[in-house]
Amino acid sequence: MVGTSDTGRRRTRGPNDPGRRDRIAAAAIQVVAEHGVPGLTHRAVAAAAGVPVGSTTYHFATLDDLLSVALHEASQRNISQIQEWADELAPDADFAAELAALVRLQLDSRHSATTAAYDLYVAALHHPGLRSASAAWDEALSGIFGARTDPEMGRVLAALFAGLVLQASLADPRPSHESLEAVIRRAMSGVTGPGPG
Repeated sequence: MVGTSDTGRRRTRGPNDPGRRDRIAAAAIQVVAEHGVPGLTHRAVAAAAGVPVGSTTYHFATLDDLLSVALHEASQRNISQIQEWADELAPDADFAAELAALVRLQLDSRHSATTAAYDLYVAALHHPGLRSASAAWDEALSGIFGARTDPEMGRVLAALFAGLVLQASLADPRPSHESLEAVIRRAMSGVTGPGPG
């Protein structure tokens, strides 16, 4: 009888699933992309991940825990993609033009991921525990852009990039590549006075 009971308990635990935590983290980003931060609940994430609700609360006890892992995962994905983009640029690439194309990429093929990432980034305004992850994201972008320019310009371009992506996401119609490039080129030129004409 003892053996039967032990077997029953082992069965209720289910098979070993070492990737479950990662699937839950990815599902949290998916839920935010589709429903925004207010739609992030343990039940919604469990449904998106295809796991029992108890699994989400086991790995991430609170909603702040879910927000934290979602922001971390989203920022790491974004940083990895942008680092890969930077690594593939030719040494003599026109950086202003390439950065404008990167902004458009965030708006087009990566729009869903970009929406989730920015929702999570802004959530740090109301969740102080997320601010270190948001700051690390900023620093990483500054480092990537600064490697092609200089550290100070890297910080300028990181702030500009984030602002352009956010503004363009809300614009209708979205800004053209040419208009984005003009703004970036102006920032990189260091001009502080009125423009020509």
